[in-house]
Amino acid sequence: MAIIKVNGADADIAQAGFGRDLVLLHSLLADRSAFDRVVPALAQHRRVWLVNLPGYGASTTAGASVEDYADHIAALLRALKLPSQTDVLGNGLGGFIAVALACRHGDSFEHLIVADSLAAFPPAGKEPLRMMAERARQQGMSAVLEAAINRMLPQAFIEMHPDIVAERKAALGKADPECFSAACTALAQVDLEPLLAGIRNPTLVMAGALDAATPAPLARRLAEGIPGAKYLEIPDCGHCPQLEKPEVFVDTVDEFLH
Repeated sequence: MAIIKVNGADADIAQAGFGRDLVLLHSLLADRSAFDRVVPALAQHRRVWLVNLPGYGASTTAGASVEDYADHIAALLRALKLPSQTDVLGNGLGGFIAVALACRHGDSFEHLIVADSLAAFPPAGKEPLRMMAERARQQGMSAVLEAAINRMLPQAFIEMHPDIVAERKAALGKADPECFSAACTALAQVDLEPLLAGIRNPTLVMAGALDAATPAPLARRLAEGIPGAKYLEIPDCGHCPQLEKPEVFVDTVDEFLH
């Protein structure tokens, strides 16, 4: 683990492997440890950077909007002196940030991989985010853990993998409630759709067919808005393919980046 100062904020990062750089940005509902099951395979031919977003791990606040987070990641790429051939993968919140990064700083990296994210939430999708924001702010992270798990993972997976559920609750429970609340609000407000046509990064959008947080039809719409983007739907999978289908996740990333 390393702490990098970025415009006065602490960025908590970890690194594994050697080779072409790949930056991983996690979901609202997880910290960077959600990628632990896929890092060993991804790091066989790459230098993988795992970033704890603001409010997770030792990372401190870095703005109030998805665009602010994207600017923060762009500054982190510069601080790490990563080349423009770096690739960026984001899941959930991390995917929103990665798309905003492509819109605002697309020349700072090459390939864009988005896992279970959208350009914007529809009105019906904003209300659960606002409710989680209020609960976390008023009652702390323990008040949102059950709702978060039900958004993150399909019911069948929850029932079959109580160990992963307990692991994910423990990790999310350590997030800063104020930062989590701010991230929920940022997601409820963001609308990147008008900017998608300007993205020039080669892009892959993947989505779990059972994703309750960012439904696959809306993820497909994100892909359709980005010139030349590829779209892949993963059967029997929810919001976090790196947890539920790690082999499929790694194979998909490898095939796209190769």
